[in-house]
This record gives sequence, C-alpha cells and structure tokens, in this order.
Amino acid sequence: MTPLNLARAAGNLALSKKGFDVKVLDLRKISSVCDYFVICSGSVDVHVKAIASGIERGLRDEGIRVSHREGESGSNWVLLDYFDVIVHIFSEETRTFYALEKLWGDAPIEELE
Repeated sequence: MTPLNLARAAGNLALSKKGFDVKVLDLRKISSVCDYFVICSGSVDVHVKAIASGIERGLRDEGIRVSHREGESGSNWVLLDYFDVIVHIFSEETRTFYALEKLWGDAPIEELE
C-alpha cells in the first residue's frame, strides 16, 4: 500500500467511527518527518480513543501494524505512527489549540468526507 493510500485508508477508517473534519496533509515537499499527516477530530476523549482503536484494527486487518502510539486514557490527542504516515486524532479543543493545519500551512490538504 502506498503512503497516500495508507493515509486515505486511515482517514476513511476515522470517518467510519464518526470522526469528523478529516484531512490528509501532503508533507513530502516540506518535511522529512513523514510523507503524510492524517488529522481528524472526535467529540470527547472516549470518542478519540475509539477512532484510534478503529484505525489500528482496520489497518491491522490489512496487515499494517502501528509502529508507535502515543496518548492513552484521559488523552485529548492520540498519535498513531505508521512511519510514512502519522495519524493525529484530537478532541476539538485540543485540535484548535495545536492548529497543525496552520503550522503546516504550506502543505496541500485533501479533505475526506
């Protein structure tokens, strides 16, 4: 699976768990951190965790395992690292605070619906 397909798959899995405002940022020309960020929101902490678990489970079913996970109980933000793709699942308030879309404002953005 290409990094872009992985990013889109993660985004679609987030949508399947009722995640919202799902965006894929293309960082290939502006960063060496990874190729893509997937950013999405959940309504509350439990929802954020459920989205993250859904993404992990769905990608694992495709044979893709998360390399690193950050953010656990009581967390407003869960990060899933798939090397070329990093998935950020935020509560709305935390997403507004960190404003990754603004921080990486030069990145082309694809919105998933």
